[in-house]
Amino acid sequence: MGAVPVSPTPPAGAPRFDLPEIDAFTRPYWDAAAEGRLLIRRCADCGRAHHYPREFCPYCWSEEVVWEEASGAATLYTWSVVHRNDLPPFGARVPYTAAVVDLAEGPRMMTELIETPVGGPCVGMRLRVAFRATEGEVPVVPVFRPLPA
Repeated sequence: MGAVPVSPTPPAGAPRFDLPEIDAFTRPYWDAAAEGRLLIRRCADCGRAHHYPREFCPYCWSEEVVWEEASGAATLYTWSVVHRNDLPPFGARVPYTAAVVDLAEGPRMMTELIETPVGGPCVGMRLRVAFRATEGEVPVVPVFRPLPA
């Protein structure tokens, strides 16, 4: 029997699992990303920043949260190189580096690490946000790349 591709390229019109549905609340986040800006939310009551965007503070439950532009600076907290993923369109991108980064403003963010150095990623590596083009209603998604040494 011949080899069967583990993660074939999805057919046109196949469901996607990598892009969110934009709603009225998240529209400012995605509009800013399309302009090359990363937004986070900050609580006006306790002062803590958080990500992913929520309509309330996950620390004190206040609804007094506002959008704030993040610096785009981060450090690598952890990562995993994904060699197999059968959900479209991830299978066509393997291997890729899934990562969790600590934003300079405090929150942790799940993302993808791009342009990984030859020696591989390392915890504490300094990173900068970048934006990868996509298709459909979400024009770009935030990813991170290492800063030059």
